[in-house]
Amino acid sequence: MSYSEAKPALNKPQDQTSRRRGFLAYYQRYKVLYLLSIPGIVYFLLFKYIPLSGSVMAFQDYSIFTGIWKSDWVGLANFRRMMEYADFWRILKNTMAIGVYTLVFAFPIPIVLALMMNELRNQLFKRFVQTAVYLPHFLSWIVVGGIVIEILNPTTGVVNSLLKLFGHEPIYFMGEDSFIRTIIVSSSIWRDAGWSTIIYLAAMSGINPDLYEAAQIDGATRWRQTLSITIPSILPTITILFLLQIGNFLDLGFERVFVFLNPLNNAHGDILDTYIYRVGLIQREYSYTTAIGLFKSVIGLVLIVSANMFSKKTTGEGLY
Repeated sequence: MSYSEAKPALNKPQDQTSRRRGFLAYYQRYKVLYLLSIPGIVYFLLFKYIPLSGSVMAFQDYSIFTGIWKSDWVGLANFRRMMEYADFWRILKNTMAIGVYTLVFAFPIPIVLALMMNELRNQLFKRFVQTAVYLPHFLSWIVVGGIVIEILNPTTGVVNSLLKLFGHEPIYFMGEDSFIRTIIVSSSIWRDAGWSTIIYLAAMSGINPDLYEAAQIDGATRWRQTLSITIPSILPTITILFLLQIGNFLDLGFERVFVFLNPLNNAHGDILDTYIYRVGLIQREYSYTTAIGLFKSVIGLVLIVSANMFSKKTTGEGLY
């Protein structure tokens, strides 16, 4: 063996030692950030990754008395039951409909709010508007549901009082299933749209002011600056949040919908999350509802991977 052939083998331990020293130096430099990340890592391990092992219940006839390891294995029986259940497709349709409405109507609202607030020049008024629009985010869905139901009350609600003022008959909004999806999406916009604007405002704060100055010299109006500078600059942020929204397409949240449901609007308002609660926790069909939850997760994974691939090809931006 020649010296040139043996040289890489001799240098390999030295390369490993230098890499180890480089990592230790990097860790010493950013050790505070590593320490700050520990609670987040522990949270995801305890509440996201470890519970994934419970997905095996979807393939079992799970019993709380025998546990996961001793429950009978049934294979795909729970998935077949899910597909054969007549109301499952209605519930899936409701979930997808509310997900589409959220994506089409609720997702753009924070972007519009952020663009409008970015144009405010009075800082005191701007802070007041910011506080007013994202304050509802701190309210629980129980409180939001109570407020919305009271506003839509057929006898004392503000909306029906206005309808009476213009000569219309009162409408029992919560008692007609044709209104429930609009109510759910509208209440979500009111509660969460202001909070989401913080992300876009933070992205706008990182735009180089020289770009606006150059545009003003060229005679660009504020509207033109928004179209040519602001929106393209925050497009990566919009893309990432849109992809995350796609991933949660079927994960609408139990409490967000449950507070508005009643027997009169259940036909159009019942979604997978409320069905899982009703069948899984109340009727104790743990394996069956685990199969439904696994179905939701797989659909979400397929959607986010597909959307990310499409985004990378069209815009060059993606989650990974």
